[in-house]
Amino acid sequence: MRIAEYASFDAVGLADLVAEREVTSAELEAAAREAARAVNPRINAIVETWPTDDDPDPGSTPLAGVPFLIKDIGVSMAGRRMELGSRLAVGNVARADSFLMRRFRRAGLVTFGRTATPEMAYSTTTEPVLYGATRNPWNLERSAGGSSGGAGAAVAAGVVPIAHATDAAGSLRIPAAYNGLFGLKPTRGRVSMGPDVDESFNGLAVHGSVSRTVRDSAALLDQIRGPEPGDPYFAQEPSRPYAEEVTRHPGSLRIGVLAQAWGGRRTTPPVADALSRTVGLLESLGHQVEEVKVDLGVDWEEFVLAAARQWTANLTASIDELAAAFDRPIDSSTLEPPTLAGYHYGQRVSGARFVTALAVRNRIARSLARYFDTHDVLLTPTLPELPVSLGTHAENAEALDGLGWLRRIFDLAPFTTAFNVAGTPAMSVPVTADAETGLPIGMQFAAGYGLEGRLFRLAGQLEQASPWSGRTPTVWAGNHTSR
Repeated sequence: MRIAEYASFDAVGLADLVAEREVTSAELEAAAREAARAVNPRINAIVETWPTDDDPDPGSTPLAGVPFLIKDIGVSMAGRRMELGSRLAVGNVARADSFLMRRFRRAGLVTFGRTATPEMAYSTTTEPVLYGATRNPWNLERSAGGSSGGAGAAVAAGVVPIAHATDAAGSLRIPAAYNGLFGLKPTRGRVSMGPDVDESFNGLAVHGSVSRTVRDSAALLDQIRGPEPGDPYFAQEPSRPYAEEVTRHPGSLRIGVLAQAWGGRRTTPPVADALSRTVGLLESLGHQVEEVKVDLGVDWEEFVLAAARQWTANLTASIDELAAAFDRPIDSSTLEPPTLAGYHYGQRVSGARFVTALAVRNRIARSLARYFDTHDVLLTPTLPELPVSLGTHAENAEALDGLGWLRRIFDLAPFTTAFNVAGTPAMSVPVTADAETGLPIGMQFAAGYGLEGRLFRLAGQLEQASPWSGRTPTVWAGNHTSR
């Protein structure tokens, strides 16, 4: 299969070809590897590829035979490295599959490599010292986002149609927005984090994907959702497969619009214009749209402080464990300035302050839940500005302490984190682009706990009304001639 033909299909479309025996999974894998060789030198999205031994049963699942990439954090694949984008974890090899990896295998996905992440996933841009900056396929001088920036760039450039991603504060939705992709952060407890942990970052982090079509994300979530033995909690299973929701009419939804972020960060004119156009599209589709104010239940400074305590305490524990496992020092030779600052800040978080931070999490979750008592969906920009230039995110980072770095992260991505705290689903949808630069702009839609189905129905409608699959970036595997 030629690269151009391969890149023109989404994951479900490729799996259909395998099921109909028009192409083999080995041929798809060969095309994916060729696509990676063609574009990865320019975007630096993939840090490693490896031989595969998976032989999926053609047609056994909606994704059987599809080439796939996993993020360099959060998912363990037996015998493969997971280095968390950090010099501290170089050479870390997983002894066994995590529950999620087992489900990827059962889905018939052919996992042939891992994608870049910032160190410890501790940034909204992917520019780690260990493997270097990941570049945005739409503009190579811009960030691909983070922390799932490698996944976002690889999918946007046509290497794979869908890739694994994680999200603890927007890490899935930010790359989706920057790279013109669809990305849905599931409800807390929808996908198992086990067996090595019960929950990641006290429930802030979840597993998901970024994809070029809504149906691909729905099909994958159907394959990986559901509890595993020992899970501390799980979200109630949906009444029907998410893949079916994509084609169902969402009805007339009550949609609130939050144009300006919590914390005072102003939405830039290109994004505000995109939001206005999105509102017009929603109204034309019969939805009831109105501007709203949404109470977080705490003021912004308390929000950031609680998040910093929760994040850095978890970060410190992880770093201590890695340093002990590899007998490496915890200093500037193994960690970047923001991570090291977070480590030292986390050392000073007392047990009492940590418990207080969890109480703040509860107040935020309860407050957002009250909003969804009166509205079906909340619409915000995914980000207040266009993709930032590489090198700008970490300027003067060495002068920041752990709290200062979190303030910077939340200032760059002020719309996304609240839904990680509340545990509710939220998605970034690439319904529009900047008229002047052509850069994609993501719009975020959030719903109440467990209501991914509602979001998939709305996303499917938006995809039909304002298709984005025909927009391809400057660096696109489909432009390369197969050898």
